[in-house]
Amino acid sequence: MESDSLPAVEQAPHFEQAQAFEQAQPFEQTPSFEQTPPFEQTQPVEQTPATPVEARETAVASPDMRVEFDDRTAVMMQRLNIWKDELVAWFKTLASAAVYATLIVTFGFQVARVEGQSMAPTLADQDRLIVNKLAYRIGEPRRGDIVMLYYPLNPDKSFVKRVIAEEGDQVRIVDGRVYVNDVPLRDDFVPPEFRSHDDFGPTVIPDGYYFVMGDHRNNSSDSRHWGMVPKKYIIGKVQLRWWPLPTARVF
Repeated sequence: MESDSLPAVEQAPHFEQAQAFEQAQPFEQTPSFEQTPPFEQTQPVEQTPATPVEARETAVASPDMRVEFDDRTAVMMQRLNIWKDELVAWFKTLASAAVYATLIVTFGFQVARVEGQSMAPTLADQDRLIVNKLAYRIGEPRRGDIVMLYYPLNPDKSFVKRVIAEEGDQVRIVDGRVYVNDVPLRDDFVPPEFRSHDDFGPTVIPDGYYFVMGDHRNNSSDSRHWGMVPKKYIIGKVQLRWWPLPTARVF
């Protein structure tokens, strides 16, 4: 039967011959391409040092240098802003002080200097005074007040005198002795050697006017010589003598 001849074919299989053919392939015996790669022989090109120009460009482009430069700039700008703020603050302070000083001198207080001896011994030559200019804006001069006033015959000049009589009072002087409304004026602040021996009056002080005299009665030009002083000519009340310091006092 034909089926009895099949084992003969199995004794010589073509599959085994094919395996022998695969073992003898030529490309497996010559792996020369993998053993000598050409790119490994060109390493010296990568070791070439950078030129000085390239080094400078690298330094400029360094992030660390740029951060340091930015920090210095920020510090400098911060200092400039602080200085600017301080200058503005000083300017505002000086401007405010100038404004306040102007207002004080114009409406409040004034510094004055005594020239002459007409108010001796109460005030001496070159004494420095503080004059309260607000006193008579809200009040009236009173007998005994030491005042600073414009000279009625020449308002460009100013004097320091003592108020002797107010508006409506009657003034009379007999041998240097002053009487106000027929009552002797208490003037123990005048030493005997400073008294005068003149006569004046009697006269009544008009409304809005004042009679003034210097404490140095025999060496003073005052209302006995050039008349009454209108209230508008009275600058203010002498409030303080601040110089010389040993004789400083409040009036």
